[in-house]
Order: sequence, then C-alpha cells, then structure tokens
Amino acid sequence: MPTIVHFDIPADDSERAKNFYSRLFGWKFEKPLETMDYYLIETEGPKGESGPGGGLRKREGADQRIMNYIGVPSVDEYLEKVEKLGGRVLMPKTAIPGWGNLAICMDTENNAFGLWQDEEKSE
Repeated sequence: MPTIVHFDIPADDSERAKNFYSRLFGWKFEKPLETMDYYLIETEGPKGESGPGGGLRKREGADQRIMNYIGVPSVDEYLEKVEKLGGRVLMPKTAIPGWGNLAICMDTENNAFGLWQDEEKSE
C-alpha cells in the first residue's frame, strides 16, 4: 500500500532549521552533494525503528510548505489515477538520476503532494 516515504521542509535559514529539528526530534542531517543547499534527514519512529526520510532545502517562495511524497510502484499509473479522481498534475513526472522519479499533484481539496517511484537498480 502506498505510504509517505519522503518529506521536504523548505527553510529560509538551513542552519537554523537544522538546529531546531535536530534538537526537537533528534533528527540527523547529511549533505549528499556539497554543491547543493540540500540536506537529507534521517528519522526514527517512537520505538527506534527507521522512519520516513526527508530533506531540508532553501525555500523557493513565500507560500512554499512542507511537501509529503507518497511512494508508488509507477508514477505514470498514479498520475492517471489522480486526474481520473478529480485531482491535478502540477509538475509532470521528473527523473532524479540515480534516485528515481517524482511528480507533484493537487488533490480535490487543494492540497499539494508528491508521488515518488524509486529507480530500478540493475543487479
């Protein structure tokens, strides 16, 4: 069943936001690429189990909010479902090389959410 697999938090001040969330929840931050102002977030559930991963990045607009990404087996398939059910596609399927594919949608209540499909790894 599809579930939240990733979230992105926009921040005006990345260092301030990292300090807040690490002190509040104990989240760990890692910068995967030195050339980007983007940090991966590692979370844990209440019993120490691995939680959904996240990201922290520079806010791109005043109205930008936290975005949840739902893991699905096929972004293409779910984009069709979104439109059939009355939602809208705000950003079409976009490849993130080495990671997977994502798309941004709007539900029937004007809430934005993302779809995420992991890249298939060849063995």
